[in-house]
This record gives sequence, C-alpha cells and structure tokens, in this order.
Amino acid sequence: MIEIEAEIAGNVWKIEKAVGDRVSEEDVLLILESMKMEIPVEAPCGGRVSEIRVAEGDTVDEGTVLVVIEN
Repeated sequence: MIEIEAEIAGNVWKIEKAVGDRVSEEDVLLILESMKMEIPVEAPCGGRVSEIRVAEGDTVDEGTVLVVIEN
C-alpha cells in the first residue's frame, strides 16, 4: 500500500482517476491548484487505486494523504 501525499498546500482542482482504476507509474491521479499554478500529482508506481481521500474543491495541507494505491 502506497499513500500519495500532497507535496504542497493547495486546492484539489480535478480528480483524474477513480477507486478501482489501474494506474501505471507517472499516470496523473489528480491536479492540485496552488499559487495560480496547476500541479499534477502522479502515481509513483503501478497498481490499483484503493482509496481517494479528497474531493474536488477540497483544500489540503502539505502532507495530506490524497490517494492510496495497492500494488
């Protein structure tokens, strides 16, 4: 199980994947908006999305767990 955390505080602008989706390394999971920039959050490895812990429009702090991937 891999927990993907926000590397920067911001707003969840768009969620690209859904629970149950298979992902490959570097697939974009969601997009954060911070300081008027869009920051893609990519999968660090392949696997299956088992949890999405945020919703579009949520404000998150650095270190917030966004998505969980199971290998």
